[in-house]
Amino acid sequence: MTTVLNTEIGALTGGAANLPQYAGQAVLIVNVASKCGLTPQYAGLEKLQERYAGRGFTVLGVPCNQFLGQEPGSAEEIAEFCSATYGVTFPLTEKVEVNGEDRHPLYERLVGFADAEGHSGDIRWNFEKFLIGRDGTVVARFSPQAEPESAEVVAAIEAQLG
Repeated sequence: MTTVLNTEIGALTGGAANLPQYAGQAVLIVNVASKCGLTPQYAGLEKLQERYAGRGFTVLGVPCNQFLGQEPGSAEEIAEFCSATYGVTFPLTEKVEVNGEDRHPLYERLVGFADAEGHSGDIRWNFEKFLIGRDGTVVARFSPQAEPESAEVVAAIEAQLG
């Protein structure tokens, strides 16, 4: 499988998110939203960031407004919400579409990977998670309901960090 970290995507605050800078790291890519029942997962994602950043890991949040309009804000509003409400320090990309005709190329590469229950294809909801290994390939997919600090997510991250 080819690396997903050579895909171009913009940063939330402008410019390129520069995914190649994460080569050699484990990356948890998560489509995020500010007005979703799962939004409190930001807290767990930030805890993962704090716990593992020093070991070659990052969370990468990808805002998306495709699920009941739950991420309607501008880049500035999203950044302010994440920082003020959850103390988010991990990087955020520009707002993109993860499904449909205008699906971002990053998600074109991600959605073919199946989760433990065999689901592949379209993103089901906000906070679906993809773990990218140090080699840049997808190694795990987790449902939106999988809590960031759940045993299955933590075990997968730790396996990548060695």
